[in-house]
Amino acid sequence: MHAAVMAEKFPVVRLDSLALQAARLLAGNRLPGLVVITADGRPYTVLPASDVVKFLVPAYVQEAPTLAAVLSESMADRAADKLGGKTVRDVLSTRPSELAVVEHDDNIVEVAATMARLRCPLAAVLRDGTMIGVITASRLLELVLAPH
Repeated sequence: MHAAVMAEKFPVVRLDSLALQAARLLAGNRLPGLVVITADGRPYTVLPASDVVKFLVPAYVQEAPTLAAVLSESMADRAADKLGGKTVRDVLSTRPSELAVVEHDDNIVEVAATMARLRCPLAAVLRDGTMIGVITASRLLELVLAPH
């Protein structure tokens, strides 16, 4: 099975997209991450949902997780405020994750190997340099585990 057959339509965001919109897209669709594209539409990186969560948690709490128990849950109420006015570029980690990129005619093993090597939950599928869809790790597993 080729990547083009496995690929699905998938929401993408640009580096200059609003972070709050990206977070709502992640949450509303229960996605593991989003493909981030450049201004010219080329796949750039993946924005893992975990990076958005990390952005919301203050650095001092990340360094001392026991502090989380004494903080009020009002911090969660301020998530929209913290993301407001920020872009996807602002939320990405300083060293963005490498996005798995595969060609439309790659087979299922090639796609799995690329995703595994990069530890990436998404693979952008390209045909002639244009992204035609995305393969998620859960879609890949569904296809691998399907009875033949």
